[in-house]
Amino acid sequence: MEKWLEGRVMEKRLWSDNLYSLRLRAPVDPFTAGQFTRLALEIDGERVARPYSFVNPPQDDLLEIYFNKVESGPLSPRLAALEPGDRVWVSARPNGFFTLDQLPDCENLWMIASGTALGVYLSILRTEHPWQRFNRIVLVHNVRKGDQLSYSEEITTLKRQYDERFRYIPITSREQVDGALHGRVLATLEDGRLEKHAGVLLTTEQSHVMLCGNMGMIREVSQALEVRGMRKHRKKEAGHYTIEKYH
Repeated sequence: MEKWLEGRVMEKRLWSDNLYSLRLRAPVDPFTAGQFTRLALEIDGERVARPYSFVNPPQDDLLEIYFNKVESGPLSPRLAALEPGDRVWVSARPNGFFTLDQLPDCENLWMIASGTALGVYLSILRTEHPWQRFNRIVLVHNVRKGDQLSYSEEITTLKRQYDERFRYIPITSREQVDGALHGRVLATLEDGRLEKHAGVLLTTEQSHVMLCGNMGMIREVSQALEVRGMRKHRKKEAGHYTIEKYH
């Protein structure tokens, strides 16, 4: 039976229309970067819960989640309405296997996200683990509009800290934005722009790809990777890409 803890909202941030993050204080069990928790509220006499990845690294005192408010959703509009001091239920036990200890060794790690799936990568990148294992890391973030390119301060800090070992590639699909590629991840992969801007080749010999976001993106990019000879990574059979359906 799931154990619930009472958490408290410490900070709320509105990034753009319907795009929020919450920072919470709750005494959850230790977690590994890449895992997720579950948040819940009492709604009409029922505890309604949904999973959310941690954005914060494990060493931070406060928990952080990043989410899109879906107007017709049962929980996200109510999470978006919370204010500092409000209470929320948090699952005591973290879950998930989208973690670096599940990946095979390789030289270069690609982290491809759509929308709020960026958060799980920020949790991983703000630990020492990826920088101890991989020579170069490419973070790709695909959104619709430029105002959805969040967490610029955290990304700038990573750039400054790791210099040429870290490459951030924003992609916007519905408007042209300075400094960002235009289109969908699939298009930039197929026409060569993604690798050109990364300065890193995406090969079976040197690369592993993590995919997190909406299922359309994951399906398209997975198929494109398989055309290149890459296969899905499985516990019993090492592969070249790992997926996580973002909740």
